[in-house]
Amino acid sequence: MKHILTTSNLILGYPNKKDPKLNVVVAENCNLNLESGKLIALIGANGIGKSTLLRTLTNIQKPIAGNVFLNEKNINTYSALDLAKNLSVVLTEKLPASNLTVFELIALGRQPYTNWIGKLSDLDYSKVQNAIKMTQIEHLSHKKHYEISDGQLQKVLIARALAQDTPLIILDEPTTHLDLLHKVSVLKLLKKLTLETNKCILFSTHDIDLAIQLSDEMIVMTPESIIQDEPCNLIEKGVFKSLFQDENIVFDQQKGKFVIL
Repeated sequence: MKHILTTSNLILGYPNKKDPKLNVVVAENCNLNLESGKLIALIGANGIGKSTLLRTLTNIQKPIAGNVFLNEKNINTYSALDLAKNLSVVLTEKLPASNLTVFELIALGRQPYTNWIGKLSDLDYSKVQNAIKMTQIEHLSHKKHYEISDGQLQKVLIARALAQDTPLIILDEPTTHLDLLHKVSVLKLLKKLTLETNKCILFSTHDIDLAIQLSDEMIVMTPESIIQDEPCNLIEKGVFKSLFQDENIVFDQQKGKFVIL
């Protein structure tokens, strides 16, 4: 396994709005290791700092202290273009109004490689077609992106990240607003892609039970710590029991899932 992204003594946070000289610390001692060919879920209660962590790992936001290394190189030293060739991000934000077809939307993933007029080369075209094939959305290729369902659009955005051809793909809550069938479909697709492409895929999610079943590793954020391990080890250590401070929700270690009392 190749180390794609590592963090060293990362302190996550942001400037205090009332006094920018002070920092609001979200998490400390964050030491992560993301390896090729692994599907990794990021979980934690609402407001715990999952988005802050993802923004820091993608260099959208600077850490208070510590370092992020992407392919053994400090992420701060990458130009925007080089970063786009090593890291692709799929956000939950609404797409801006446009008349793009699904194929054209996926082809935007090739922007880091195209010339200044954005013309696709034979290689670019091949990468886009391969991304469409791998996500099994050939039947959507000529539709306008606003004509498809949320579940289909999520697969299109994953295909765009695949076309970008980076060793690391980071997704912010890719299963939000999807029904159970489409949640499972998207997560199984991500699992399949890690096996077939050897890319590392990190995604944040509230679908903890599904993440336990499908992820190779999980990063669990609690008020006390950030823990990365395989789901079975996290269950054995009792990590999920401390995830929610609510007497109505408990983690059943025998069943490997949360139950409502």
